[in-house]
Amino acid sequence: MINSAKFTERLQKVIDYYGETASSFSEKIGVQRSSISHILSGRNKPSLDFVMKVLHTYPEVELYWLMNGKGEFPSKPKISESPNSNLPKPELKSKIQKSNSDSEIEKIVIFYKDGTFKSFNP
Repeated sequence: MINSAKFTERLQKVIDYYGETASSFSEKIGVQRSSISHILSGRNKPSLDFVMKVLHTYPEVELYWLMNGKGEFPSKPKISESPNSNLPKPELKSKIQKSNSDSEIEKIVIFYKDGTFKSFNP
């Protein structure tokens, strides 16, 4: 079971860490200002939706730390736990090739450190 008073302290720590006010924090995570006020005052307990919005907006916040104080905040990046951590890391080589004027770009792919990517077709 969650200790509401301790949860409130941890939530306030997150708000303070990012230099937010309750209003700006509520706006960033997409909840009404009154929701933050009621949770911080102890009137209401946080919903699962509320917790997930905090975790989605602030990835440095760990679920177990926020819920029961276990772990640390801000979390340290865990490279070994990334979705592609078991894949061999390709060697990066910088090559400049002379472009053929008849060549066309087929696709541009941008890879992010979190294992996600975006693909663009011109």
